[in-house]
Amino acid sequence: MRLAKAGLAVMLSLMAGASASAQDAEGFQAYLREVAVRARAQGVQQSTLDAVLPTLTYNPRVVELDQQQPGSSNTTTVSRFAPYRIRHVDAARISRGRAAYAAQRPKLASIERQTGVPEEIMVAIWGHETNYGSYTGDFDLPRSLATLAYEGRRRSLFEPEFIATLKMIDRGVPRDRLKGSWAGAFGYPQFLPSIYLRVARDGDGDGIANIWSNPEDTLASIANYFVDAGWRPGQPWGFAVRVPAGFDRSILTPKSLSPRCPRVFERHSQWRTLAEWQAQGVVPNDGRQVDPTIQATLIEPDGPGETAYLLTGNYRVILDYNCSNYYALSVGLLADAIAR
Repeated sequence: MRLAKAGLAVMLSLMAGASASAQDAEGFQAYLREVAVRARAQGVQQSTLDAVLPTLTYNPRVVELDQQQPGSSNTTTVSRFAPYRIRHVDAARISRGRAAYAAQRPKLASIERQTGVPEEIMVAIWGHETNYGSYTGDFDLPRSLATLAYEGRRRSLFEPEFIATLKMIDRGVPRDRLKGSWAGAFGYPQFLPSIYLRVARDGDGDGIANIWSNPEDTLASIANYFVDAGWRPGQPWGFAVRVPAGFDRSILTPKSLSPRCPRVFERHSQWRTLAEWQAQGVVPNDGRQVDPTIQATLIEPDGPGETAYLLTGNYRVILDYNCSNYYALSVGLLADAIAR
């Protein structure tokens, strides 16, 4: 009797799963018909819709991965930066970065002259995002983005990116090139489709912004992203500093927080000029001379007594790429290591 009941429970569970799957598939196709109307209103060609939409099926795996993301959390626990730095600014990544830097040096120098974005920053982004192109993702972008938009948890993000992918196809990007991460980032710099449409650039003059396999196009596109985000030529991203013993940190509490990723920015102090920081004994570890009028903010990622950093407005440009202090710090440190 117990075996019979267990078998019945398994059968009912399988039937319920099959029913839910059928409902997802039916709902997904209905959603595609709805989004086609909005895509046409934004200029997507009917021929693109006819070629792409019938090939798409619901992908439960990307929904599962999205639901595993932390989203908003009430936890106040922050992991240490030091282990993250060791993993992401390691000897292998620095060595490969220096090799890429040397191989692309003439083009990098040209891009820096045109944009003001340092050569090593471009290379560090490339290295941090895909380890210089060694992994870029193999999820089908239209299928993934359409599924995530249909699921609805973050439709305001994913539906515009799905439509942007259709616009890329309109522009001549081959359908089979549209592979990337489960969340829609692709190519050497891991751009989202809307970012590609806005800032991707042809770096070698062949008329194509190929960020999937062309380092020159990739580096030109990364630099253009930084220009678009407000990079200030001639300023460092930041640097490690010594904070004197007994330093009064209570006077540095931020007066306001950014509405964008506030937990990232709440770890930064108030802004002060580098001259004001130096007057309080906060000085560069390497003794460098810097423009005393530059505004900077202080972060102590692992707390008092550990390495601290003064961060300029250019650091916030790196945060625009990925709003994580540990990401931005490791990009800056990797860039510094590559350039040495």
